[in-house]
Amino acid sequence: MRTHRISLLGAVVVVAAAVSGGCGGYGGGSKSKPASTTTSSSAGGTVIKTVSVHETEYKLNPNTISLAKPGTYVFKGINDGTITHSLAVEGNGVDKDASGISPGSSGTLKVTLPKAGTYEIYCPIDGHKGLGMKGTVTVGGSGGAGSGTSTENTNTGTTGTSGTTTYSTGY
Repeated sequence: MRTHRISLLGAVVVVAAAVSGGCGGYGGGSKSKPASTTTSSSAGGTVIKTVSVHETEYKLNPNTISLAKPGTYVFKGINDGTITHSLAVEGNGVDKDASGISPGSSGTLKVTLPKAGTYEIYCPIDGHKGLGMKGTVTVGGSGGAGSGTSTENTNTGTTGTSGTTTYSTGY
């Protein structure tokens, strides 16, 4: 009888752990979110460039990013805001996003952009995209993943008269 009680208790603990592990979501800035999160693409690949994107309440800076060729990139979301944000890249068969990034923290998103074209970059949390937290990533050329060199982006963006920030990695 004692063995039966222990195995029943073990089963209850396993079920409770499985149920609580599936809970969560972006919510409204939960304090339990990790400060820095990395999400890798399933395709892998050598990183061509790291692109930093600053996030504040309902803006991405830069919000227009130009990349010379297809390949694997790391997007570093830097949360300069006061609430939790995230970073997502979507388009041309790509749909990847990082977990929540707490205020004052950063997170990375490794994404393989397989072909030339336009991709959307945005914050997928609580309607932030609809409030203006979005932009575009334009990939030119038709090359592969590049030479295999990984570098941190040191270029700066400029703001035009329209208020739109444009940015080119210029590797």
